[in-house]
Amino acid sequence: MRIWTKPISVEELTAIHKDTAVAHLGIEFLEVGDDFIRARVPVDTRTRQPYGLLHGGVSVVLAETLGSCGAAYSCAEGARAVGLDINANHLRGATQGWVTGITRPVHIGRTTQVWQIDLTNNAGETTCVSRITMAVLQPRQAPGTRH
Repeated sequence: MRIWTKPISVEELTAIHKDTAVAHLGIEFLEVGDDFIRARVPVDTRTRQPYGLLHGGVSVVLAETLGSCGAAYSCAEGARAVGLDINANHLRGATQGWVTGITRPVHIGRTTQVWQIDLTNNAGETTCVSRITMAVLQPRQAPGTRH
């Protein structure tokens, strides 16, 4: 079942991230399915920490980007999604190639959403698992109007 409430595509996601941290880090959107988004980040001089590993914070940037995009494109028209909480468990380091993430919803509610994000290296090994909780904010009513 398709969960998107707004037009979404790899091209759309790429366009909205022009001139942002996502673009600066080299994150590339790869695929939008009926209930998932896939993207990847290079392990290179922009994204490694001093020990040569993909910086854990970059893994979280990829995870938050995926979960936030999922929430933004699946909430009701006029509503917007903002992050409440994110966690990440770093399970394996990556020193080269790409780390690819995929996000799928755990819960899509009227006021909150929870998204699971799994990151893997080129060999398909899990490098990080993350979960983000998003608040869904409804449009504000004009002063003097009732809901």
